[in-house]
Amino acid sequence: MKYTNAMNIATPIHAKSRIGHTACPHDCPSTCALEIDLTEDGKIGRVRGANDHSYTSGVICAKVARYAERLYHPDRLMQPLRRAGAKGEGRWQQISWDDALDEIANAFIKAEAKDGSEAIWPYFYAGTMGWVQRDSIERLRHAKRYSGFFSSICTNPAWTGFTMATGVLRGPDPHEMGRTDCVVIWGTNAVATQVNVMTHAVKSRKERGAKIVVIDVYDNPTMKQADLALIVKPGTDAALACAVMHIAFRDSYADRTYMAKYADDPAGLEQHLKTKTPEWAAAITGLSVDEIEAFAKLVGTTKKTYFRLGYGFTRQRNGAVAMHAAASVATVLGSWQYEGGGAFHSNSDIFRMDASELTGRSMKDPDIRMIDQSQIGRALTGDAVALRHRGPVTAMLIQNTNPVNIAPEQRLVKRGFARNDLFVAVHEQFMTDTAEMADIVIPATMFVEHDDIYRAGGQNHILLGPKLVEPPPTVRSNLFVIEELAKRLGVADKPGFGFSAREMIDRVLERSGLPDYDYFLEHKWFDRQPAFEDAHFLNGFAHPDGKFRFRPDWVNQPAPNRPPAAVGLLGPHVALPEFPDQVDVIEVADPDHPFRLATSPSRNFLNSSFAETKTSRQKEGHPEVMINPADAAALDIAHGDLVQLGNLRGDIRIHARITTEVKPGVLIAEGLWPNKAHVDGEGINVLTGADPVAPYGGAAVHDNKVWLRKDKA
Repeated sequence: MKYTNAMNIATPIHAKSRIGHTACPHDCPSTCALEIDLTEDGKIGRVRGANDHSYTSGVICAKVARYAERLYHPDRLMQPLRRAGAKGEGRWQQISWDDALDEIANAFIKAEAKDGSEAIWPYFYAGTMGWVQRDSIERLRHAKRYSGFFSSICTNPAWTGFTMATGVLRGPDPHEMGRTDCVVIWGTNAVATQVNVMTHAVKSRKERGAKIVVIDVYDNPTMKQADLALIVKPGTDAALACAVMHIAFRDSYADRTYMAKYADDPAGLEQHLKTKTPEWAAAITGLSVDEIEAFAKLVGTTKKTYFRLGYGFTRQRNGAVAMHAAASVATVLGSWQYEGGGAFHSNSDIFRMDASELTGRSMKDPDIRMIDQSQIGRALTGDAVALRHRGPVTAMLIQNTNPVNIAPEQRLVKRGFARNDLFVAVHEQFMTDTAEMADIVIPATMFVEHDDIYRAGGQNHILLGPKLVEPPPTVRSNLFVIEELAKRLGVADKPGFGFSAREMIDRVLERSGLPDYDYFLEHKWFDRQPAFEDAHFLNGFAHPDGKFRFRPDWVNQPAPNRPPAAVGLLGPHVALPEFPDQVDVIEVADPDHPFRLATSPSRNFLNSSFAETKTSRQKEGHPEVMINPADAAALDIAHGDLVQLGNLRGDIRIHARITTEVKPGVLIAEGLWPNKAHVDGEGINVLTGADPVAPYGGAAVHDNKVWLRKDKA
């Protein structure tokens, strides 16, 4: 089947086909092992989870199962394009690959000659999680001394909060969710975003009678699977955690013997929590006292409780504090001691993969400025703080991300991209909101069309993603673009350049003390799960004294993505508490902005990926904001009405969905929809802010106060 405008269905499975083994490349902690039917004419057919992979267990999300629809989409970019009209006008001229690469390189050379090397800002993120295709752009950055990239937008508050507590990003084997007596799914809509969490949680329920607790800000699909569903007000998770620990001390659920050996100051914590009663937390969280008491009793009397801590509840301005508080509950209860017990957020630190050559770390100059990816709007509109009080950004190469759609303060972002003195090259698979604002657009391969290596966050395997099918002849990989630009920019002789993807994979594996590419080709994955004693911290936590930190050092503690000294501490770090506590640095609703808005993920999109596929769009319908019936009645809003949402950053129009799935005073906009899918061509991130989460940065995209009214147009 050819790549034609009539093609938007999966390739049929023919009798003569073989199975290709790979890994899902998308920004999801599950990193599912995949089996893909490959037809004799070189196409992909059915995509499914690998049954012999112990974590994937044959189950993948529906959007990835439909991957052929994305690969053979009629709107997939197929040719390099040069802008032929005004920015964003949508007029393009086809050009050759050589011309496109020459124009990009020449624009970079001119920008450097005029404003120095820091005028060029390579910008990327997690559109693919493959190490070679995602991170090779860093090697070009360091070789050319282009502006640095502080990758803050997704993980920073969560990673910071967890490592403040434990000293490292690891935890109990995720398979233990299938061998526990209680799973607490905290701040992640796993049914929509991490389906394998539910696979293992439901296994424990069926085989052991385990209870499933879900904590989130609305009645989402994961909530509907819960035995105990706790809907908290956005940004109040730390209050719930503190009340649970208060009850644990009060009712003798706290494991004092465990804490005496493994925690830094249990006596100080107990004294601090004296006033953090269920009544105190109920007033903050919106839960009833009975709900808080029931939750505390369940986890307090269930030794084998597995706290699966997600990212969603940390995307608040107090998000790092909330993560630290939630992890502390497992320590007060001594849950870490038991199989099926403890707290897990990410296994990122267990893999020990050496990417120094891949990313060109030896060429990194610490004096080069670091710009926060979340503040791209501010940086491109000349904000001195965002630019670190240095010169403008006048040229960009963008891979694996779509900032005009996904970045906070969208109006600033679009204003920045509209600058006539800014040259932008976008390497993409579809004509995204960002690609539409580019000067040069070049078509990118998809994961089955190139080689790469992946490591999970939510499980414990390194997985190979070998090239399974040939890409269209006019489409190129990320690595190809970086290598070709290196030649044109005079750095192809620098360390790390000149290798194919397969060669670079082998070099990373060798430097990491791991088996080679051929081993992975045969065995498909490699298990890096540490021993039980290390995973459960029975040999001590990863602080110098081996103690879990109830009293974190918010300003000195190392973290996986701490900003460099030149950037320093971020956000209202002086307000961070000595012990776990509710910190009122969120955007609290006020008379002018009486609603709290969270921009939660949808089931059929993954950030802005899959928003282009026909089935995903049909299943999602159109952009909506979820409104409680009481709020809708008070504002004379009916289901389907066009409404306006706004705050100091801007305003948008969107359709109303009236539902009891949200509490009064809370609004949920699931997405992420393309800007152009909205009524006025402006998406939900018009309303989100780019001010950083304390202490090490991050975007608080679920933390927004807004006004709501019926549209009168």
